[in-house]
Amino acid sequence: MLTKSPSFIFGLLLSLVLVFAPAFAVTPAQDGALEFSLRSVDGGSITSEQLRGDVVVLAFGASWLPLSRTQVEGVQRLADEYRDRDLRVYWVSTDSESQKSKNFATDDQLRSFARKNGLKVAVLRDPDGALFKRMGVDRNQLPALVIFDKDGQISGSPIGGLAPEGNLVQQLSARLNKLL
Repeated sequence: MLTKSPSFIFGLLLSLVLVFAPAFAVTPAQDGALEFSLRSVDGGSITSEQLRGDVVVLAFGASWLPLSRTQVEGVQRLADEYRDRDLRVYWVSTDSESQKSKNFATDDQLRSFARKNGLKVAVLRDPDGALFKRMGVDRNQLPALVIFDKDGQISGSPIGGLAPEGNLVQQLSARLNKLL
């Protein structure tokens, strides 16, 4: 029978993928910039549209990850160093919002984590790393940094991982100064 042939089944599956793939694709804005919206632990949200016109650093981490503690110190130093320039720095938590997850954290827990580690920049939520996974970080390695230019385009390769003894300001100053 025709409906049981492997080529018919393959053709049917391929047709379904081609028809429905656009509904699931991650698409950039018409200008090529990545569209996103992240919720702040203090209420409100930040969208990619609001960030256009400024250079932006999104520092992805997780409260349960020991290296994130080192990362937030560097992120705060970076924000302090560039506070008088058009640079926006955010720490983006990939902690889950699902109580069933082993990586679950409440907004209160994330605010406490920020306070305890001297982080004064806005803390945003990217539950389970949904946006982070779209950034192209090598092996989805946390903690990670992604820099956006003033047009909302990812500038250069995202930086995955973190050298505990590294100086984030020194590591990023050349890239950031070119964009500012």
